Amino acid sequence: MEHVRWLAEPQLTNPIVVAGFTGWNDAGDAASTAVRTLIESGRARALAEIDPEPFTDFATVRPQVRLDQQHHRQIIWPTVGVWSMSAPGADVVLVLGPEPALRWRAFCEQIVGIARHFDSPLALTLGALLADVPHTRPVQLIGTATDHELVERFDLERSRYEGPTGIVGVLQHALTEAGVPSASLWAAVPGYASQIPSPRAAIALVDRACSIMGTPAPTAGLAAQAAEYDATVAALVADDDDLELYVARLESMLDEMADELDHQLDDDREAPDASGPDPGDPGDPSELVNEVEQFLRDRNDDT
Repeated sequence: MEHVRWLAEPQLTNPIVVAGFTGWNDAGDAASTAVRTLIESGRARALAEIDPEPFTDFATVRPQVRLDQQHHRQIIWPTVGVWSMSAPGADVVLVLGPEPALRWRAFCEQIVGIARHFDSPLALTLGALLADVPHTRPVQLIGTATDHELVERFDLERSRYEGPTGIVGVLQHALTEAGVPSASLWAAVPGYASQIPSPRAAIALVDRACSIMGTPAPTAGLAAQAAEYDATVAALVADDDDLELYVARLESMLDEMADELDHQLDDDREAPDASGPDPGDPGDPSELVNEVEQFLRDRNDDT
């Protein structure tokens, strides 16, 4: 942890690590908003910061100039920060900042070192991606892990993704290799509303993360923002006839999938000895994971 600067020494008992980053892994600002919500609602205290110098391309993510009350100039560096809090049911270490541009393996070693320092029993990485989903339906959330016990315990999917990845994927791999159990939660954000921050996706991530941690989800503030988001996206769609047809088609496809899943569940209830849902059934949760993974394969660095 040579690049970690400690700011406090709190007494934490086996805290869960939750990490999110702005940039490639953060469609609709959902992942970063989710972590920021946990920090602010839990009144988390600054624990440490990771020196940005070895990991940041400052020509891409530029520092900011600010003036203090005495009009003295200050440079605000794009730093990954670390906070701690004691939530009902769990101590938590929260990591938030820009996705690093350089030396990803060394960067991940810093976070792995923090997790090991506190004997963290679990790490959660949060991400969000653009997908063909309508804003008028519940946010689709995908949870993955490579550890069989975590998959069974939290009803996750085993990741089968192959292709380009961001810091979230690299960090999860580093945690797993270091023996820190880890899972990744991804929210799907409508691709046609990519420039609009999505509090609805952030709510879904906060809800699921807090469910895994065993602590109440502080989503009241985000819920108020979600109504404004719905109105903004609805106005965007209403102004474009082609987009309106596209969203209607997405809604129809999703509703058909839900109906087929309901029928499958009804059939399972009537035939308790059946072997289970058909893997090719579009209502099968594994199909959603397959679609997301295919989306990531097709996605390039400019997305």
